[in-house]
Amino acid sequence: MKVVLASASPRRRELLSLLISNFSCRAPSIDESMRPAEPAGDYVARLAVEKSRAIDEPGAIVIGADTTVTVDGLILGKPADHDHAVAMLQQLSGRWHEVFTGVSVRRGEHLVSVLARTRVQFSELCADDINRYLATDEPWDKAGAYAVQGRAGAFVRRIEGSYSAVVGLPLAETREALGHHGVTPEW
Repeated sequence: MKVVLASASPRRRELLSLLISNFSCRAPSIDESMRPAEPAGDYVARLAVEKSRAIDEPGAIVIGADTTVTVDGLILGKPADHDHAVAMLQQLSGRWHEVFTGVSVRRGEHLVSVLARTRVQFSELCADDINRYLATDEPWDKAGAYAVQGRAGAFVRRIEGSYSAVVGLPLAETREALGHHGVTPEW
């Protein structure tokens, strides 16, 4: 059975490869704008569905996913520039925040959509911590301006929920959604 990951993310590709080895990747082209007053969970769930529907591959199972970071109910997308990234990391410093990852697994019109919500606590970050981190390549295409699987993992005090969801693809939820389509892990 053909499986397509509707993503160009190397992190999602690596995570999916822990479940199945034979799949292709195609980046969907969708409008990722938020709707007015759209809650974070609804936002990523909608984008995951739209990504899975944007790939036209008859007979294939198509997986779409999207992740966002929230603090105080505000969505922190990908940083637009250095100052924006500094502001995001300052907001996360010493606090709990939430990471929402939506996953949609579709075959034809049969769609299974799941949402993972994970709480993450950061340690206190000083200006030097933030500037050193921003001097790396890691934060620039990441929601919340950090990559938990990289150097920013040193900022994390505690995680409640799915670590893989924070990286970009919740493995347990994705495995279960794939199971609804008859796909089981290859191990």
